Amino acid sequence: MNPRRWWLRRTLRFRITVVATGVALLCLLALTLLAPRLIGFVQVSAVDRELSRAGVTRVLDVAGVPLDGGGFLDLTPSDIRSLKAGESVLRLDGASAHRWTGRVVFAADGTPELHVSGDVLVGYQEANELGTRWLAVAAVLVAGLVGIATWLAVRSSLRPVERMRAAAGELPRGQRLPVPAARDELQALAEALNALLARRDEATERLRRFTGDAAHELRSPVTSVRAQAEVAVAHPDPDFSIEVLESIVEESERLSALVDALLLLARADTGELPRAEPVDLALGAQSAVDRLGSKELLVQVSAPISACLISAAHTEVELVLDNLLRNAARHARTLIRVSVLPAGRQVRLLVDDDGPGIPEEHRQKVFDRFYRVDSDRGRATGGFGLGLALVAHLVSRRRGAVRATESPEGGARLEIRWPAYR
Repeated sequence: MNPRRWWLRRTLRFRITVVATGVALLCLLALTLLAPRLIGFVQVSAVDRELSRAGVTRVLDVAGVPLDGGGFLDLTPSDIRSLKAGESVLRLDGASAHRWTGRVVFAADGTPELHVSGDVLVGYQEANELGTRWLAVAAVLVAGLVGIATWLAVRSSLRPVERMRAAAGELPRGQRLPVPAARDELQALAEALNALLARRDEATERLRRFTGDAAHELRSPVTSVRAQAEVAVAHPDPDFSIEVLESIVEESERLSALVDALLLLARADTGELPRAEPVDLALGAQSAVDRLGSKELLVQVSAPISACLISAAHTEVELVLDNLLRNAARHARTLIRVSVLPAGRQVRLLVDDDGPGIPEEHRQKVFDRFYRVDSDRGRATGGFGLGLALVAHLVSRRRGAVRATESPEGGARLEIRWPAYR
C-alpha cells in the first residue's frame, strides 16, 4: 500500500496525535543523547568550584616532577602542558574520574613552579549512564502522555465541528446554524456553512421554480399537438388534416424553440465560464442587426468609430444581442435603435424601441425566468419569458449589470453595462 495514501486516509485526530507524539519523542530523545554531557558538565563545574576554594594541593616543576616531597601524580606530558597553559584536565579511571587544575607561579628566586589542585569525581561514569537510561524512559513516558493529551484535546476541539456538521445535515430548508459569539474558527465555519446552506436553498428553490415553469410551458404545446392529432384521427378529412399538420408543425417549432432556450439556460447554470477575451461591441451590435434581418422595422445602430472592447466571450455577446433585438422586434411598432456608448471602465449598450414599453412595476421582474408582462401577447408572439433571463445571467456573471427603463421614443429601453477590456 502506498504510505502517503494510507496516511491521508487516517482521521485528522489520528494524524495530529501521531505528529505531536513523534515530535515530542524526537525532542526528548535528542535531550537524552545530550544528557551525558550535561550531567558531566554539572559534576565537573561543581568540582572546579571546590578546587578553586581549596587552594594549592601539590607543587611541581614545569616538567611535572614533585617539588613538595610528595609522590608523582598520574599526569601525562600532554596533561602537564595543558595545566601549564591554564587548562583543566579530566582523567577517566573506570567508574570514577579525576579532575586537575593548575597554574604556573614563579618562586622568589624566579624559578617557575606548577601549582596543581585535583579531586576525584566518584561515580562519574555510572551517574552518566544511569541518568541517560532514566531520561530515555522518561522521554518515552512523556511522549506517551503528550500523545494522550493531544488525542483528548483534538477530540474535544473537533466535537463542536462534528455537532455542527450533523446539525447542518439535518437542518430543514430555510433554517440556519447558530453562530458562536466567540470570534474564532468555529464562528467562521458556522458563517461559511450558513452561506453554503443559503446557496443550497436558493439553488433548490430556483430548480423547483424552474422545473415547475418548464413543465407548465411544455404542457401547452404538447397538449395542443395531442388534441389536434386526436381530432385529425377522429375526423379523417384530407383538407382538415392538412390544417392540423400545419398547426402541429407550428406548435412543434415553438416546442423546439422552448427546448433550445431551456438548454441554453441549463448550460449557463452549470457555472462554466468561458475564457474572457476582447470583443468589439460595436461590431457585434451591427452583426446582430444583420442577423435580425427585419424588413418591417427600421433598425438604427449608433456607435463610435473606434473599437469598444468589452471583456467577455464572443458567443455570450452574440446571445445577449440576439435576444435583446428579438425582444425589441416583438414589441416595436416601427423603430429599434441600438446605441453603444463607452463609459470609463464600462461600455453601455442601449436597445430602444417605440413599442408599448414596460410598466414600471414590471421592470425589475422582466429578467426573471418565464416572466411575461402580458402572457397572452408573449405566447402569441412566440415568447417564453426566457430571453431576457438569459441576458441577465450572461451579463451578471461577467460582473455587468442590466436594467429596464423607458425609451425616449416612448417604448422600452434595455440597458446593459459590460466591463471594458483592459
